[in-house]
Amino acid sequence: MKTLKTLFEKNAHWARSIGEANPDFFPTLAAQQAPQYLWIGCADSRVPANEIVDLMPGELFVHRNVSNLVVHSDMNCLSVIQYAVEVLKVKDIMVVGHYGCGGVAAAMEDTRHGLIDNWLSHIRDVYYNHRKFLGHWDARPDQINRLCELNVITQALNVCNTTTVIDAWSRGQELNVHGWIYGLGDGLLRDLGFTVSCKEDIRSVFNEAVELIESKGESTEGQSSASTCDHHLGSTN
Repeated sequence: MKTLKTLFEKNAHWARSIGEANPDFFPTLAAQQAPQYLWIGCADSRVPANEIVDLMPGELFVHRNVSNLVVHSDMNCLSVIQYAVEVLKVKDIMVVGHYGCGGVAAAMEDTRHGLIDNWLSHIRDVYYNHRKFLGHWDARPDQINRLCELNVITQALNVCNTTTVIDAWSRGQELNVHGWIYGLGDGLLRDLGFTVSCKEDIRSVFNEAVELIESKGESTEGQSSASTCDHHLGSTN
């Protein structure tokens, strides 16, 4: 209970600091929610969405689950996407994974993990779809990282194929879907070359993103940050 009390104390300190810096912050936040972005990320505690992109509460709409999956039978995720697109009118949806994802690695282990194995089976499907490139699974760090990247763009592809996103594009709504990945070792986001803004570009952009990942070959996470295939967000757009 002492530990929990500390969390309340930290919350009070945080609220007081924000209020002193901007007295109108909380009244304004309570009156409206108008984020421009939807972040679909991993539930890993080391990947806090708002902090990574230095945004305040209210500026980023967030959905997180184990290994940042977008499954077409997941009503929670689909409802978040619909609310973000049709009510909040976000302009950008980012699917954001991270290197060294424990869920991605666990999906390929022979060990049983319980109920979550059903969820992680979607990642195993990604592996089998790209087995020719990834090769026999032996859990090398570079192999895990390539699967993390392929998982991100596959889930971004799934976002594009939701009825909510397809309908938004059909009525001419501005909406972009992106695939990014985060490096735990350096705190940097990387663009995986997946950005789709209309239905017609879905498959071609996905194929190009796959080719970009495959061109990295045997690169490790650290090496990929310096490769010509790596698009660090600070140098794009």
